[in-house]
Amino acid sequence: MCLILFSYNMHPDYRLILAANRDEFYDRPTAALGYWTDHPNVLAGRDLKANGTWLGVSRSGRIAAITNYRDPAALSPDAPSRGILIRDYLVGNSSPQDYLEAVSKIGQRYNGFNLIAGDNDGLYYYSNRSSGVQQLMHGIYGISNHLLDTAWPKVQRGKTLLQDQFNGHQKIAADKILDMLADRWQPADAKLPETGVGLEWERILAPLFIISPDYGTRSSSVVLIHQSGEITFWERTFVKTDNGIKIGKTHQYKLK
Repeated sequence: MCLILFSYNMHPDYRLILAANRDEFYDRPTAALGYWTDHPNVLAGRDLKANGTWLGVSRSGRIAAITNYRDPAALSPDAPSRGILIRDYLVGNSSPQDYLEAVSKIGQRYNGFNLIAGDNDGLYYYSNRSSGVQQLMHGIYGISNHLLDTAWPKVQRGKTLLQDQFNGHQKIAADKILDMLADRWQPADAKLPETGVGLEWERILAPLFIISPDYGTRSSSVVLIHQSGEITFWERTFVKTDNGIKIGKTHQYKLK
């Protein structure tokens, strides 16, 4: 996952409104959103190379999502998959705070990441490139490939676009949020971060929705958690063809 935008306790109907794009190499094998056969209480897509995931929920109201922290100079090819951190939280029963505290003790085994985990009682954030577990209070947040709310152009723009989805009205339309996640606005070069990948790649990675010959946005997701605890999860997949990137399928699940 390379972009997570979310509103927490800012809407009268929804405790959490989360919108996210998963960016990955087009040839990495992936299963679309669905209930896992080996863990039927988990609803998530799945990375079929390492068996983890980037975003998921459980029937008990647990939710977790992860982004990579972009630091190519520090990448270790032997580090364990970061997607396993999401899987282990969703199938477990530790509180999100306790789970992230435990992860913080082993976090340096992994390449850089940002991890959010929540349940019906709270939402928490931890990065192994920062210090400590943070409880998130009400607000609108964004995470890309640096720390929480780092003022990258795509994060600032994404937070504004998400806020616009419910300014002045209460109804939330998931299809409009999915369309929002396809935004291709390109910031000026002077506004781009310098993360060690070179200017050409900084440009490619700058929009909310990423397209390149080998790497790009594979899926967009929206998760709505109602104040009642009901969860609705949408995933829109994308397929690379000879004629460009096409919308694949949109999956929707509701957990009560």
